[in-house]
Amino acid sequence: MDVTCQCSSVSFPLTAPLLDLYHCHCLECQRQSSSAFGTSAIFPSSSFAIPTEVQSKLSKWTRPTKEGRTMDCYFCQECGSRIYHHIREADGTLRDTVSVKGGVIRGLKWKGSKHIYMRSAVVEIPDGVEKWEGTPAAMVGRRPNANEASCSSFGVGAEWSPAPEGLVG
Repeated sequence: MDVTCQCSSVSFPLTAPLLDLYHCHCLECQRQSSSAFGTSAIFPSSSFAIPTEVQSKLSKWTRPTKEGRTMDCYFCQECGSRIYHHIREADGTLRDTVSVKGGVIRGLKWKGSKHIYMRSAVVEIPDGVEKWEGTPAAMVGRRPNANEASCSSFGVGAEWSPAPEGLVG
């Protein structure tokens, strides 16, 4: 697999093992992706390496999460494509996973992905796929928080609203 932004300025091999793949329907992911949901591929940060020459082509925007954490959001300086997120706990400790945006990964295997935060979904997802109203308890990279109201517990979004009538997660 490799990561390539829309303009190809940011491009690097992705050798870390894929831990999980989520399609998040929370409002924050809808806004970030300018779409019905955001796709995040979860990788261990210990084996996620960006070449030095590529790092200089990334900009970082940091935002607070509703859970008291901060999310470092990295994107291409040229085309603005979001590349990945990395969560910092309230004490400043970096999360041991990173969330790479699915649309920038060439060679990503989509089978077995999970739909989360279906309570905010704006499109119907067919039966037969794994769906969750919120965050699955066993989500990879998740660190429970009593104030948890979004998928930013693993590095993706922050808000949710009731699902359209008739959607079942």
